[in-house]
Amino acid sequence: MKDTVTMKRETRETNIEMTLSRAVKGGLEGSTGIGFFDHMLNSFAVHGGFSIKLNMTGDLYVDGHHTVEDVGIVLGKLLSELCEDKSGIKRYGQAAIPMDESLAYAVIDVSGRPFLVCDVPMGAPMIGDYDTQLTLEFFRALAFNMGATLHVKVVYGVNDHHKVEACFKAVAHALADAISEAGNGAVLSAKGVL
Repeated sequence: MKDTVTMKRETRETNIEMTLSRAVKGGLEGSTGIGFFDHMLNSFAVHGGFSIKLNMTGDLYVDGHHTVEDVGIVLGKLLSELCEDKSGIKRYGQAAIPMDESLAYAVIDVSGRPFLVCDVPMGAPMIGDYDTQLTLEFFRALAFNMGATLHVKVVYGVNDHHKVEACFKAVAHALADAISEAGNGAVLSAKGVL
């Protein structure tokens, strides 16, 4: 498994340069321009054991959709590259994370087969300047570009900030578990490859 990977991606909607590193003390350095999303990326990095360095601009004059989705695309591709051939990792991970009254559950299979099930009902359209619909878009972009099967569910909750934050932390913990060393160096598959 690699320690650090970097990617640049430029479209008519966003310009992103991101470096992803495995870190003892993770976090986000940089900003998407969407305060709440930055908070979620920082939580994801801290709880997943990653350092994310981000330099980007996005068409926030339109809305946050392209920014959030494209960050998910780049982060997913970097996670895929970080795991390389997937040999020696656990492959599967899961986590249940409480955030005050909210509880989120995430299960991931770093299989090379992208799929997303995202059951995250929101009560409000916005959290600060973050469109709550973009939670689904981020996790879809992440899962499909990483090549992972990801299931995310809010079991219950009232406060949308708490629900979304519990989801990001649950996915981070599940991912950290899935890409941790399995101990035998082999690919965990009856086929011998993922």
